[in-house]
Amino acid sequence: MENKVNLKQRLTGALILLLIGVAFFPLIFNSAGYEERQLETRVPVAPTVVQVVQTERPAPVVIEPTPVAVVTETPVVSAPMSEITDALDALRPSLNPVEDAPALDADQVPAAWALQLASFRQEANARELRTRLINSGYRVYIRHGEDVVRVFVGPEMQRSRLEELKVSLQQEYGLEGMIVRFTTQ
Repeated sequence: MENKVNLKQRLTGALILLLIGVAFFPLIFNSAGYEERQLETRVPVAPTVVQVVQTERPAPVVIEPTPVAVVTETPVVSAPMSEITDALDALRPSLNPVEDAPALDADQVPAAWALQLASFRQEANARELRTRLINSGYRVYIRHGEDVVRVFVGPEMQRSRLEELKVSLQQEYGLEGMIVRFTTQ
């Protein structure tokens, strides 16, 4: 009897597995993967050739050569040599290699200098001065302090250049600046 019960349970289990297989077989083996792998050809259709027939030809354009003027004399422009040399001397930097050699700080980094022109409580005033100086061709930046905004010109490696710049800015803008060590903070 135990054999019959055991056989009955086995047949019932096999029947249940068969029904589950029949239910899930179409879902698992529906050939969707096969359809995805099939590539369609996307070659465009050959273009059709259209023949254009012209009935009239446009009249040809005739370009006539224009005579070139022959220059018999070479134009000579003369400028006074003294004006040229004076202009070149004004542009030549006045550096003393011994005094203007960049100094190294304790970290062996070349020391740079900046000219602090003004300190403002209102940032709008600092920005206005910065804009005026930039429009005049100077390299200008501003730094925010605790209560003030400072306007700087520079940086320069030679302190003597900033000393000359300090004099010219004092004459031009009436600003008394002071030369300070340039820092990146």
